[in-house]
Amino acid sequence: MLFSQYMHEWLYGENGYYGSYHPIGKKGDFYTAVSTSKFFGGSIAQHIIKRIDEGFLASDSLICEIGAHHGYLLADIIEFMYTLRPQLLQTLRFGIVERFDALQAQQKSYFEESFGDVIKLEHYHDVSEINASCAFFLANEIFDAFACELFYKGKIGRVEEGKVIFDVESPECSAHALKYKKDRGEIAVGYESFAQSMAQSVGKFEFMSFDYGELDARSDFSIRVYQEHKVFPLFDEELDMQKAFGTTDITYDVNFSHVKEAFEAQGMKCVQYSTQLVALVEMGVLDLLATLKEKASDEIYIQELEKVKVLITPSLMGERFKMIRFVEE
Repeated sequence: MLFSQYMHEWLYGENGYYGSYHPIGKKGDFYTAVSTSKFFGGSIAQHIIKRIDEGFLASDSLICEIGAHHGYLLADIIEFMYTLRPQLLQTLRFGIVERFDALQAQQKSYFEESFGDVIKLEHYHDVSEINASCAFFLANEIFDAFACELFYKGKIGRVEEGKVIFDVESPECSAHALKYKKDRGEIAVGYESFAQSMAQSVGKFEFMSFDYGELDARSDFSIRVYQEHKVFPLFDEELDMQKAFGTTDITYDVNFSHVKEAFEAQGMKCVQYSTQLVALVEMGVLDLLATLKEKASDEIYIQELEKVKVLITPSLMGERFKMIRFVEE
C-alpha cells in the first residue's frame, strides 16, 4: 500500500484517528491555537467585520470553517461578533465542512448548548456541496492533515508490515521533488483537488488558513506522530507504526509554496503569507486585549494575556505557525 493510502486510512478510515472525537489541549495529544485562547477566534472575528466594512464580504455571507473538530473556533468567532457587531448575527450564515457524521452531531450539540436556536449551523460533507454567493472560509491546521507520499532519492514509499519501503517509481512525485529541489521529504496529495472544489463552490470568497511549515520546501522528513504531547518521528526506532495506526495523530510540515501554487492555478490570488504573530497583531489581537483590560479584573486580564502570549511569542506559536490568505473575486 502506498504511504498516502496508508496515511489516509490512518486518519480518515473507518477506524481512523479523525473519525471520532479526540480532546485537544492538556487532556489531548496536542495543542492548537484554538485550544490556547479564545482571542484567536476573536481576532478573526475582527478581520471578518473589517472585510464586511470594506465591502469585500456581504453582510449575508457564509462564514464557514473547514475541519472544525469540536467547533470551538467558529463558536469563538460568533461570541466575539456578538460583542463587537451583534447585528451581523442576524444576517450572516455560519457553517462547517465536516466529512464525519458523528463529529457533525457533536458540533451541532455544542452549538445548541452554546447558542440555543439563535445560530442556525449549516453542515456540509464537502466544500463542493456549498451554495453561496459570498463566503469567508477558515481552516486551522488542515493542510498538514492531507495524506502525503514519502519521497526518497527518486522513489516513493509503500508500507509493508509497519515499515516504509522506498521502491515505487512515480514520475509525478519525481517532477515535484525536482521542482522544489528536494531529494527526500513529504509530497502532499490533494491540495489541487481541494483548491478546485473551493474555486467552483462560491463566486466570491476569502480563504484564511493557519498551519505550521515554511514557504520554502525542506529537503528532509518532518513527518511525525503525536501522542499525549509526545512527539515521535515516523522513522524513530521506538515507534511501533502498527500500534500507532489510527490511535494517534500523524502530521508533517506544510510546504506553503505547494499550497500557494495549487490555489493560484485555480485563479485565486494569494494576498497574504505571514507568521501567526504578524497576522494576529494585524487583525487586532492586542486591541482586543486592551479592551479587556478596561472592562475586566486584573486577574482575568492577566490570565488571557498569558494565553495570547503563547499565540504570538516567536519562540512558541508566533513564528512556527503561518497564515496564508487567498481571495476569489
